[in-house]
Amino acid sequence: MPSLRRVPLRRVHGPHGMLNPLRAWEELAAAVPSGLGAPPRRDGPFFVPLSKFLNVQYFGEIGLGTPPQNFSVVFDTGSSNLWVPSKRCRFFSVPCWFHHIYNPKASSSFRPNGTKIAIQYGTGRLSGILSQDKLTIGGINNVSVTFGEALWEPSLVFTVASFDGIFGLGFPSLAEDGVPPPFDVLVEQGLLDKPIFSFYLNRDIQGAHGGELVLGGSDPEHYIPPLTFVPVTIPAYWQIHMERVMVGTGLTLCAQGCAAVVDTGTSLITGPSEEIRALNRAIGGLPWLAGTHFIRCSKIPTLPPVSFLLGGVWFNLTAQDYVVQISQGGFRLCLSGFQALDMPPPAGPLWILGDVFLGAYVAVFDRGSASMGPRVGLARARVPGADLGGDGIAQAQFTD
Repeated sequence: MPSLRRVPLRRVHGPHGMLNPLRAWEELAAAVPSGLGAPPRRDGPFFVPLSKFLNVQYFGEIGLGTPPQNFSVVFDTGSSNLWVPSKRCRFFSVPCWFHHIYNPKASSSFRPNGTKIAIQYGTGRLSGILSQDKLTIGGINNVSVTFGEALWEPSLVFTVASFDGIFGLGFPSLAEDGVPPPFDVLVEQGLLDKPIFSFYLNRDIQGAHGGELVLGGSDPEHYIPPLTFVPVTIPAYWQIHMERVMVGTGLTLCAQGCAAVVDTGTSLITGPSEEIRALNRAIGGLPWLAGTHFIRCSKIPTLPPVSFLLGGVWFNLTAQDYVVQISQGGFRLCLSGFQALDMPPPAGPLWILGDVFLGAYVAVFDRGSASMGPRVGLARARVPGADLGGDGIAQAQFTD
């Protein structure tokens, strides 16, 4: 078995005390993009540490420049550009005041580009310029990439975010201005054994780490086999076909099949508003702020499972999986992990399986080969000490 290159995991604690619940909930709505319309041979996958903030957003560290300037970034399969805040930020771009900023003058490997770039996300937007410098990630270094220096970040979500920037892991067709995504650069330069990356998200808020992004493969220690692979239907987002959604043994959603996007940059599970309203009613959700739903914490043990039929296999979420629990100073808030999001045609309607889903299931993103198209593999994440049924796998309440 090839050796695995790992980076020690870290967990970032929010620095702003009682602002933490507000910051956490801002991040719950974050980063749904609206733009749907000869190196040495490595002997195994590379591992990038993922941190978590109140269990609803995951991010890890990269370096840019020589010497490396370090940044915390969201690894986002729903977009394809890399960007970080710039030292050349406009004065009134408040997020730059509170985050690490890239200084081109401090890097001996900086190469100017100057092309203007603008990126729109579901709850945030930014503008800036393109630059070129060396990337350091998961033990790989000295890789020249083109990235965005953000000069203007007017959205509140970036001000309160625990991360500095976004590292897109979508397909090249999503990239603004045709910039090669960093993952594609790593593959093209032969720095990875396979054109594969995978995510393990540790949702235990008491745990010492947030999970791992594995570049070049997957780690079987992260999941309970087998992996179920589902073909990508449109290689832009990691979009797949979902056959059905069930709430308990009664309510059926996506009854005729529907599109779903597996997206690490979205914290919740989203879907068409009519279906999400029905789902939240079925789990006892009470309308709250900004389209979210409050759940009575005492009801969690009695709530039904929500299950997704993908590739002919049911993927079950218990209430412990899909209820987001936020605690601060003795106060406990429980919120539904399902939120309405209507994506207009031709991109929508569709569901987005974000971190609420990926906290329960490891996802393997395979770009494919000349003989096989891209696909997403899913398997139940290992949870040490958890009772997942007699065979170690979460049990659905029905069969198909």
